[in-house]
Amino acid sequence: MSAQPSFKERIHRGDILIGVSAPMTASRGRLEEILSQDDYAFVSTDSQHSAFNEERLVEFCGYAAELNMPVQFRIKHTRHTYLIGNLLDLGPAGVEVPQVETEATVEEALAYFYYPQQGMRSWGGAARYKVDETPEQFAYAEWWNKTGVLWMQIESINAVTHAAKLAKPGVDCLSWGPADLQFNMVSHPHHPFQTDDDCVRHVLQQLADTDIKLCYRSYDPALRNRYIDMGVTVLLERAKV
Repeated sequence: MSAQPSFKERIHRGDILIGVSAPMTASRGRLEEILSQDDYAFVSTDSQHSAFNEERLVEFCGYAAELNMPVQFRIKHTRHTYLIGNLLDLGPAGVEVPQVETEATVEEALAYFYYPQQGMRSWGGAARYKVDETPEQFAYAEWWNKTGVLWMQIESINAVTHAAKLAKPGVDCLSWGPADLQFNMVSHPHHPFQTDDDCVRHVLQQLADTDIKLCYRSYDPALRNRYIDMGVTVLLERAKV
């Protein structure tokens, strides 16, 4: 494997990392065009709010691998954490779980994300991220457990308030769901946190003594410095064209 620091290592040491969202239907040429627009550290693709099939994910991850870009994949639903290992066998370098509310969801995600002895992910899958570089079972499992990237997306006042309980060892990022959080804040009109910024600051305070970072979906490059100044180190943006 490369001696360069992995995406996971860069997250934990607090590098400013900019990612870009790309549709799973992008051709190799379109993906290359998107990635050429900036110095991106990762590409994110989504199945929660987009059409999804496994063959297409394999193809997309194959294109990204050819372009030396890790894929962060948001799974279809919170309750699909039991499928994380199966989805990782299709080529993503990391997984994002949407609408996380409970410690039980985090624990199940951790179990299926990591190989033994850290987790219980099953062995197999020819399309796995960089498996061709270290095909031996125990060597790859050890490498993956040090390299794979796991995000929990927080999208409610409850998740914001209890973010520290969701930031368990093995989780690399808490990611932001600003749209659903706005829905939820309306239903809590007397809560101390009345703005998105209030919530961001509260989560960052809870993460301050950990190496787990916050990823914010700003989507707009013009907002980078605003969130970086708040302490956010991972940002997800849209392609410029």
